[in-house]
Amino acid sequence: MTMLQQAAAIRSGDLSPVELAEHYLRRIERYDDDLGAYVTVTADRAMDDARRAQELLAGAARHGARGADRGLPPLLGVPVPIKDLTPVPGVRFTAGSAVLARNVARPDTETRVGQLLREAGTVLLGKTNTPEFGLPAYTESAVAPPARTPYDTTRGAGGSSGGAAAAVAAGLAPAAHGSDGGGSIRIPASCCGVVGLKPSRGRVSPGPYGDVSGLAVNGPIARTVRDAAALLDVMAAPTPGDPFPLPPPETSFLSWCDSEPRGLRIARWADPDPPGVTVDPQVLAAYEKTSELLERLGHTVVDVPQPLGPHDRDAFTPVWAALAALVPVPDGLEGELQPLSRWLREQGRAVTGVGYARALDAMQRAGRRLGAAVAGYDAVLTPTLAQLPQPVGALRDDADPAADFAAQIAFTPFTAPWNIAGHPAVSLPLHRSAEGLPIGMMLAAQPGGEGVLLQLAAQLETALPWSDHRPPQT
Repeated sequence: MTMLQQAAAIRSGDLSPVELAEHYLRRIERYDDDLGAYVTVTADRAMDDARRAQELLAGAARHGARGADRGLPPLLGVPVPIKDLTPVPGVRFTAGSAVLARNVARPDTETRVGQLLREAGTVLLGKTNTPEFGLPAYTESAVAPPARTPYDTTRGAGGSSGGAAAAVAAGLAPAAHGSDGGGSIRIPASCCGVVGLKPSRGRVSPGPYGDVSGLAVNGPIARTVRDAAALLDVMAAPTPGDPFPLPPPETSFLSWCDSEPRGLRIARWADPDPPGVTVDPQVLAAYEKTSELLERLGHTVVDVPQPLGPHDRDAFTPVWAALAALVPVPDGLEGELQPLSRWLREQGRAVTGVGYARALDAMQRAGRRLGAAVAGYDAVLTPTLAQLPQPVGALRDDADPAADFAAQIAFTPFTAPWNIAGHPAVSLPLHRSAEGLPIGMMLAAQPGGEGVLLQLAAQLETALPWSDHRPPQT
């Protein structure tokens, strides 16, 4: 059952929230040792949440309300784990770091997105695995086993929402919360064969925390486009004072999935930044097949030169490093961080205020160039990743963090530009390699254009369904 099917079955009384929570907890116990999807499983909290949902249902039934007329929260009783970069009061909060392995989130740390998920009635199964401070494009931390794609557990799930994507792909959750500052929802979605949506800048509130760079945004990971849209409907409630406010959507994101787009103009490119990065031939073949499918569906697909270059990546890197340096680390424990984190934080501390302002200015100029290059198009098609899911440890290089960082860029050359520009982008699991590995294709839209993006994604899902694909390990 999809997330939405579960929600409907709970409201109708055909499915018990308690039974559903127990089902997922059993699957986590059975499979997660091999997958590394969760860093903390909150079994007691999950059962408490499920029982409260059951009581709400019983109370509504006593008052004679039925089905959708009960006025119940939209995802009442549906399990949705939260990535361990987001604190949940009273729950272990590691941010993927050994220096925070015993940290428990304080009562005053609830985020706006966490509040919205709670108020929507979701059941917290646990906190999903993330690399240290969410910095790498792989999920290999010192507080949990590596997150692995369930399609081949010798290969990584990607990062930094690797645990969330692995959980959804393996049926350890129907959908999950993620976050994306340079591809961290879309990268693992591609590796794990699920849908990963990075909303527009400002679509999901970062509150109560600041958003200095505008790079990162919370978003959904799901098996289907409709589930992703419904989860975004829950998350996308603005907070007064948000630094990048967007007008609220005129209609629900889910409703966009009910109609087909016609005659869209779609730009495409597969030449990566930086130049010289090799794109796997199977990825390129999938990209061509997706272009052909879009044309068969009545859209116009146009080749456009990749608008950004290495100098734009040079602007992104000091901002990313400065954000790494902002993460508070307990006194005397800096040396216990992983080598990549230490290297990035050292670089970040070396960035002056003037240097940071210049990097932000250069990044914003790059975003404008990207926006201008695609202004005449409804959507943009690229591969999500340049390569197939990589073996665990293949990207990581503790002896040479600079080489580690360069390997990540070569793996993920297509994702960060949409964080820089603030456009929404989604990875769709449209294809498989000869080895049976997922190959994601990425679509981006104009800022604030999640509706069109989801409409097009739903059309592709109808034309080339994927939700019945099941990884062999689960």
